[in-house]
Amino acid sequence: MFILDDIVGLTRNVFGMKLTGIYLHGSAAFGCFNPHKSDIDFIAIINSPVSAKEKVEYITALTALENHSECPAKGIEMSVVYEECCREFVYPTPFELHYSAAHRERFLENPEEFCRSMHGTDKDLAAHFTVIKAVGQTLYGKPVNEVFGEVKREYFLDSIMYDVGNSVSDIADEPIYFILNLCRAAAFVRENKVLSKAGGAEWAAENLPKKYAPLVNAAAESYRNDSAFPLDISAEVLREFAEYMLYEIN
Repeated sequence: MFILDDIVGLTRNVFGMKLTGIYLHGSAAFGCFNPHKSDIDFIAIINSPVSAKEKVEYITALTALENHSECPAKGIEMSVVYEECCREFVYPTPFELHYSAAHRERFLENPEEFCRSMHGTDKDLAAHFTVIKAVGQTLYGKPVNEVFGEVKREYFLDSIMYDVGNSVSDIADEPIYFILNLCRAAAFVRENKVLSKAGGAEWAAENLPKKYAPLVNAAAESYRNDSAFPLDISAEVLREFAEYMLYEIN
């Protein structure tokens, strides 16, 4: 994707020598990218502090890039993290800056305030780093194994549960997201497999009770073909699936 070259170029331009590397994760790294349903996920690793001006300049450039015809519908999601927190992994992981398309309006309303407040810790980074170590792509900078240390199993599991722990209450609103993420979480718990959403569905077809096959297949089909999730699958059935999967994961 040419847009990845643009991401590398603007990140290097803004951060300069402070930049250790840029690492792609998510569906693009797994090879199941869907431009209608996926976003571009990456982590920028820095070795020294970036200024408030640099943060605003960087997110401004990313939002402009989201207007590019090649940018996927869901836009860009990224975090900026210090190298020292990666090599000797810290959990929950501190981040210096975060942006996704979900925050676009908030940024555009007040760029300085957004960048001033957008830092803290993020449990999701344990999952992102695990994916980077398994299938991630180095877009620029040091190789993955020189930057990212071990993410302990218990940290990754806690990160997974942070992501899907509310699935019983929320699955009816986002059935594709929760069905596929519950499947990939179960695959890791049972077999230590780090899978994409599509890979989680394939694993589930072989390992879950057959009564859940139509549900998983429907989610996989919708994810793959950008089609609507079937309306005839009730919220009750979805919640039952989520309860079963959380029980198995736990």
